[in-house]
Amino acid sequence: MKEFFKMFFASLLAMVIAGVVLVGLTIAMITAAAKSFTDKDESKQSTGDVLVVDLGKKIRESGESNSLAIFNKGAGAYDEGLHDITRALEHAKTDKDIKGILIKLSPAPDGWATLQHLRMAIADFKTSGKFVYAYGENITQGAYFVATTADSIYLNPAGGIELKGFATVLAFFKGTLDKLELQPEIFYAGKFKSATEPFRAEKISEPNREQIAAMQSGLWSEFLNASAQYAHSDAASINKLAVDGTIQFPEDALKNKLVAGLLYWDQVESRIKAKTGRSEKEEIKYVTMDDYATAHRYSGKTSENKIAVLIAEGEIVDGDQENDNQIASKTFCEEIRKVAKDDKIKAVVLRVNSPGGSALASEVILRELNLLKAKKHVVVSMGDYAASGGYYISSNADSIFAMPNTITGSIGVFGMMFSMDKLAKNKLGVTFDEVKNAPYADLPTASRPLTPIEAQRMQASVDAIYELFKNHVVAGRKLDKAEVDSIAQGRIWTGTDAKRLHLVDRIGTLNTAIASAAGLANVKDYKVVTYPEPTDKLDMIMKRFKNNTAASAAIKTAMKEEMGTEYTWYEKLQNLRKMNGKVLMSMPFVPEVN
Repeated sequence: MKEFFKMFFASLLAMVIAGVVLVGLTIAMITAAAKSFTDKDESKQSTGDVLVVDLGKKIRESGESNSLAIFNKGAGAYDEGLHDITRALEHAKTDKDIKGILIKLSPAPDGWATLQHLRMAIADFKTSGKFVYAYGENITQGAYFVATTADSIYLNPAGGIELKGFATVLAFFKGTLDKLELQPEIFYAGKFKSATEPFRAEKISEPNREQIAAMQSGLWSEFLNASAQYAHSDAASINKLAVDGTIQFPEDALKNKLVAGLLYWDQVESRIKAKTGRSEKEEIKYVTMDDYATAHRYSGKTSENKIAVLIAEGEIVDGDQENDNQIASKTFCEEIRKVAKDDKIKAVVLRVNSPGGSALASEVILRELNLLKAKKHVVVSMGDYAASGGYYISSNADSIFAMPNTITGSIGVFGMMFSMDKLAKNKLGVTFDEVKNAPYADLPTASRPLTPIEAQRMQASVDAIYELFKNHVVAGRKLDKAEVDSIAQGRIWTGTDAKRLHLVDRIGTLNTAIASAAGLANVKDYKVVTYPEPTDKLDMIMKRFKNNTAASAAIKTAMKEEMGTEYTWYEKLQNLRKMNGKVLMSMPFVPEVN
């Protein structure tokens, strides 16, 4: 029997090793094949008559290669990021094969600053004299905002178009917590710091209502000006159309010159053929932005001098990166050090698109950025959000650029704990007891409420980090402390307001920030490189399986597919566990404008 078990486990071990080797070889083969496919795909020059900008596709800050494209005929080898798109549009201006742009007006999932960035890039393309047409069957306000830069906007005769104003809807969980007898213990600094409101109130507070209304007003002003420009009208007239609910049917949009025509797709295509010089019988060769950006991703300057774009996108978290939408302190600091060590990099643009997160991680990252700044100039370019922790890591840069629609500021701090003793006892019959040899040995704990002294200590910790935050802003922005205190308080600001308040220096795109960084470094001939390097879908899948069981990863994927946009609410509730006992600089409930 002993020999049997010996042979059995030896065979089992051999099978396990063989399995691991087989999996490794399979992944290596896929990666090698994918690289060959990607290289081949990137080496060909994607050309055509019309470059297609599909607004229905989510635009990330950083591009992403796709090794799995070899298994999906319709997929490209590379999903372009925002910088890739703007660079491709700039190249298309002088590309003799590209005659114009078609904007597909699908519902746009991107933030308002990203849409504004894209709109400005298309407007710059138009300076080439080439045409820009936009077509949609159901045109949302976000899509229309981008479309207003087109020569002509066409709407399907049976389609729809939005002109209704902005609304921000927040969910509040205090009633749920009361029913569960789950007691939140909340500490915050800044009267506008609304991140904790969903857990301590049943409706929007007056300070929060004030800042949301101001944010909406700023974004709406940009929308009205863009719409008025296209319609050859004025902002007040467009606003009246929204207030009165005038635009209900396609004919209303045509009558008020919001669109150039009510046409079916084949009719729009006939006009495109006329613009490109093709006959009705000839086919138009459309080029997707993915293909075009991939083909021209490495085109441009070949100078040894580099300007690095360091992309900080997502929630700020402690330690190693686990997901693709995170700024993890350890992982991100490693990227900062790579940039610092490369002598060919003459200046750095920190591209921030983040609502914040961990206070500790933000401080760790800021320290590393300050060390980088001692060696090279650092300029910040803000995306949709650079708020709370996102503003914290931006505050000491040489110069800060934002878009008018950027949401920034939110200089404030909060901490939360949850006591579940009543829930456990009254709902589950569970009670807690403990033995400890020091008064604070069990902190943080969910098994009992905090004592008054413990609550005082927690508030003191929040206040201390809030002071540290404001001191960084005072030093970095060279502002008076009283002035910083008056514009802090956790309040969010649009990029336009932030410039007026000196929280940012200039309004401008990522390209503007890159040019500024090059000017500070006194270099005229340079090429742009991005950090971190674009990830690969296969690598990210493997990372998720590494950090989760296969079943857990599969369940999360299935839930995300099934729940769609509602999955974000599940994620927000899951984040309650992460908040317990931590001090945060975050906007966990980002005020989305629809």
